[in-house]
Amino acid sequence: MAVNLHVLDELRLLKLSLIAAGVFVSVALGFALLTGSDSILFDGVYSLISFFMTLLTLKVANLVARPDDDRFHFGYTAIEPTLNLFKSLIVIVTCVFAVFGAVNRLHDGGHSAEYGLAIVYGALATTGCFLVAWIMKKRSQHFLSDLVGVEAKTWFVDGLLSGSILVGFLGAWWLEHSSLSEYATRVDPILLIILGLAILPIPGKIMIDSLKEVINQAPPQIVVYEIEQRLKKSLIEVSYDHVELRVSKRGRDLYLLVHVVVSESFGHETIIQLDDIRRNSEQAMKQWNPAIVMDMLFVKDPLLAD
Repeated sequence: MAVNLHVLDELRLLKLSLIAAGVFVSVALGFALLTGSDSILFDGVYSLISFFMTLLTLKVANLVARPDDDRFHFGYTAIEPTLNLFKSLIVIVTCVFAVFGAVNRLHDGGHSAEYGLAIVYGALATTGCFLVAWIMKKRSQHFLSDLVGVEAKTWFVDGLLSGSILVGFLGAWWLEHSSLSEYATRVDPILLIILGLAILPIPGKIMIDSLKEVINQAPPQIVVYEIEQRLKKSLIEVSYDHVELRVSKRGRDLYLLVHVVVSESFGHETIIQLDDIRRNSEQAMKQWNPAIVMDMLFVKDPLLAD
């Protein structure tokens, strides 16, 4: 029942993100037309991408909640990192194109914008984006979801974009009303270049982390070490020579393949007794991390564990 509640909570947060993205797209594109600002247009395009990606995320969230079936023998969770990888690539491409466009505009001398209205947009957008990011992070703390986590980061990045726009336009408005007014036209393209380059590391990290999951790379060694220590504690009453552990993370699932190389004193346990060992060990591991999915094999020959 708890798992179902977590799925419902995840879907509610993703729907909140979808609605908020739709509102922000309308507001940003409207202000972009009124102000003539490329930076606000870029913010609007970023929100538009977020809107369509959230639509796709909602579909994936429903899929990954399904159990395994004849088509996907290991469940649908592998779709999760694939989607996050795709989303991060789209954001990176958008940033790169925006930066190149801004460089060309700056080379042509820049352009002016209606900075008073742009400041109003910056204040509204910054407050709204950080509020949505905070709500998503706060309400998702009691369950694990890479999809919600990436959505929260996306909104945080959008908040940074909007905040930077606000600061930049405040500076541009000051320049426009000073003796340095000739430089005000350069603020918008310079701001867009800074924004595009500054946010690249965030989708870049998401891309790298998602790619590791897509290619089934093991989690960081410190995580594997902690899992190994907790696993051995769960097997403290079992007589074994060695435990061979393989770990992979697929979306929200953390998959463990465990080979227990038993010792001479292990004896000839019945299948029921071996099932009890597996069950107790998995239960202990799930108490630490409910996302764990574990297979445990008992072998005598160490070569079978390699």
